[in-house]
Amino acid sequence: MGLTYEQAGVNIAAGNALVKAIGPLARSTRRPGADADLGGFGGFFDLRAAGFTDPILVAANDGVGTKLKLAIDLGRHDGVGIDLVAMCANDLVVQGAEPLFFLDYFATGKLDNGVAEAVVASIAQGCLQAGCALIGGETAEMPGMYAPGDYDLAGFCVGAVERGQQLTGQEIRPGDQLLGLASSGVHSNGFSLVRKLIEVNGWRLDRPARFAPEHLLGDLLLEPTRIYVKSLLPEIRAGRVRGLAHITGGGLLENIPRVLPAGCHAVVDADLWPLPPLFAWLQAGGQIEPEELARTFNCGIGMVVAAAPDQAEALADSLAAAGETVHRIGEVVEGERGCTVRGSDESWSARGMWSATHHHG
Repeated sequence: MGLTYEQAGVNIAAGNALVKAIGPLARSTRRPGADADLGGFGGFFDLRAAGFTDPILVAANDGVGTKLKLAIDLGRHDGVGIDLVAMCANDLVVQGAEPLFFLDYFATGKLDNGVAEAVVASIAQGCLQAGCALIGGETAEMPGMYAPGDYDLAGFCVGAVERGQQLTGQEIRPGDQLLGLASSGVHSNGFSLVRKLIEVNGWRLDRPARFAPEHLLGDLLLEPTRIYVKSLLPEIRAGRVRGLAHITGGGLLENIPRVLPAGCHAVVDADLWPLPPLFAWLQAGGQIEPEELARTFNCGIGMVVAAAPDQAEALADSLAAAGETVHRIGEVVEGERGCTVRGSDESWSARGMWSATHHHG
């Protein structure tokens, strides 16, 4: 009797069963322009049905990083899909684009339908939060490529913005105010350092966090990335936002300059918002210098909004009404394109006045 694909480690029946199981999850994300049925060779999207007349398409792709390894080790697969969507959708909204549809790539050595379905369910939840449709994806079972129990994720999101309404940051001027929208935690960056801290300190993730005894440390670290799309889109379309920076890898220091025009320098004052206890715990665990915090983690600020001085207060109020926690964190000044994060000896466990500067190319 000849060899079969299943004997080589690939279970076609399990894959087909998974597609059938996740069909309702995809359909739950339907929106104008997409019917979100799975099973074809590609997914359709009707821009006209979505209400666009002269759109420019914007695309983004990303993964979850080594946060995924932490989730696998803890057997917690119910949030990483939200992270996956967030990392893409938040990158689209900073261009002024509305996320329209999402596709995922799930790769593993041996398909565990329970795990895969939990991951796709969380992807669908992220799509609902971002307002985009899950219109397709790929599940790859590849024996020998991954350690038992391991899997990897990639996400692809396409959005659109009406021509002339895209955010480029070119309208940012010296004097503009910087508003920080609170993060939900570490989000999806810096986890290689987080995992090193766990190893060095022997932290038990299944135990209550010392700084928040009502929560397990692992739960706080795995808190999904906040998706800012629905609160920001109305403000963008009303013309009240001059620029946005999604605070991902590179922290505050390296991400804010990406949206600044030449001749503009962002100055961020770390004394203007409280460093969340989770970040203070991480800092203490590694005796991390404030400058390193500013270039590694979001430090409690997941999105930075640049606004004209006469609109900043009203914008902050409007975003707060939409559910965001908003902090005034600094301003744009004249200077070389870049960012300076600074603080007093009372901020971020510093040993004195401190300052870190990054110049963007």
